[in-house]
Amino acid sequence: MNLGIPQREHTALLVIDVQERLMPVIYESEKVFANVNKLLRGAEILNLETVITEQYPKGLGNTCKEVQLPESPNIIEKVCFSCMLSEPVNEQLKLTNVKDIIVCGVESHICVLKTTLDALKAGYNVHVAADAVSSRTAENKQLAIERMRQSGAFITSTEMILFMLLEQAGTDDFKAISKLIK
Repeated sequence: MNLGIPQREHTALLVIDVQERLMPVIYESEKVFANVNKLLRGAEILNLETVITEQYPKGLGNTCKEVQLPESPNIIEKVCFSCMLSEPVNEQLKLTNVKDIIVCGVESHICVLKTTLDALKAGYNVHVAADAVSSRTAENKQLAIERMRQSGAFITSTEMILFMLLEQAGTDDFKAISKLIK
């Protein structure tokens, strides 16, 4: 039985399409920004591979300035809804021997959903940070989360997934993640 317990050395963070022309119309966008930033910072602390995608940036703009990008962000442009149909995304995940993918971003019912389904089909364990994904409507967000759960994705929260990646309390990483979450 797969209990969905990710191992740091085989886990990547995938930040999907948190872009300038999308976010102003996204349900609870401020909450998404806050939790995406916690995940990005947590990924840095835990040394996770991080991939950030931008859907057709000519039309939808670049990643929002509210997103606190890592020092050398790995931003991949795409036109496909599923990140798994992007060769550069797939190459990056294979290069780093990823088995678990933490997914966050927008829109829940389009790019996040299609990416999750394709990643599951490809054999990855997918952890959807429900408080770091959204759509234009609350209904579409909720339907997408339910659909991803039905297909075998692990529905989690930002805090839950970051603590799952820690082995014990008292370490420097634990202290840094605890400070980040508060």
